[in-house]
Amino acid sequence: MDYKTVSMPATRSIALVAHDNMKPALLDWADKHHDLLAKHKLHATGTTGSMISARLGLDVNKLISGPMGGDQQIGAMIAEGKIDTLIFFWDPLEAQPHDPDIKALLRLAAVWNIPVACNPASADMMITSSLFHTEFERAAPDYDSYKANRPT
Repeated sequence: MDYKTVSMPATRSIALVAHDNMKPALLDWADKHHDLLAKHKLHATGTTGSMISARLGLDVNKLISGPMGGDQQIGAMIAEGKIDTLIFFWDPLEAQPHDPDIKALLRLAAVWNIPVACNPASADMMITSSLFHTEFERAAPDYDSYKANRPT
């Protein structure tokens, strides 16, 4: 696999996702970091996005509910280069009926080498990092040569 350097802008496109039992923790975390989040473009799965908008008054691009395909929508946005940071408070103690979608989303975040936080501690570390608020270069798969050479 070939890689290329991708520049992440100082204004990030952040996906916010939380399982039902983790929504209160994500809302509290977002409230704590309201002023920092307000500087970025926010995307969220359905219920989570509605709750963030209602509680914090932030503009959020609301996708459909995770179990109905919202996780896959975010995954597609990652693959298209439209999401560069994932905050996903997932519940490690409860089985999720859409677990394959969740694994696919986390896999895409790893493939495209975007920062991922899965709990308040890692999200705090991420958003308070000096790297979070400046342009940042990361390696990403280079599919341009693949697309140019694939059979039609």
